[in-house]
Amino acid sequence: MNLSPSGLAEDILSGLKEHREEFHLVTFSMGEDYGVPISQVHEIIRVGDITMVPNSPSYMEGVINLRGKVLPVLNLRKRLRLPDKETSKASRIIVTEVNDKVIGILVDAVSHVIKVPSNFVETVPEEVLEIDTDYITGVGKLNDRLVILLDLEKLLKRGKIEIQEKENAII
Repeated sequence: MNLSPSGLAEDILSGLKEHREEFHLVTFSMGEDYGVPISQVHEIIRVGDITMVPNSPSYMEGVINLRGKVLPVLNLRKRLRLPDKETSKASRIIVTEVNDKVIGILVDAVSHVIKVPSNFVETVPEEVLEIDTDYITGVGKLNDRLVILLDLEKLLKRGKIEIQEKENAII
C-alpha cells in the first residue's frame, strides 16, 4: 500500500479501510452456494405450515403466520428457475427486509454467516448470464468453493414486474 502524500491520518486510514472492505453474508445452499447481505436478514426460521394463496405467482410458496403477522414466502428455487426439490429438515426460511417489506425466502439449507473480503469477489462473466439476471451481483471465491451473491432488491423487483405483466395480460 502506498502512503498518502499528505501524511494525514485520515487519508491513511481511509486507504486502509478501502483495502479491508468486506461483504457480510448469510450463505445458503440450493445445489450451489448463494449469499445475501446480512444487513437484509432479520432471522432464520424452520419451515412450518405454509398456506398457499390462489392466483399467486408460481414462485410464491404462500404465506405464514410469524408471531401474529402474515408473511409472504418466496420459493427461491422456483424464482431462480432451479429444479424443484422437496423441503427437508434442513430447509429454512430466511426472513428478510427489502425496501421496507418483510418477506420470507425458502431455501434448502442455511450454511454460515461469513465475511468475504471485497478482493475475493468478482463479477460474473456476461457470457454466463441471461438478460434477466441482474440480481446476481458477483461471485465470492472461498478456498475450494464459489458463492453466488444475490441482490434481493433486484430479485424481488424483477418478480414484481413479472406479476404486473401477468395481471395486465389477464385484463
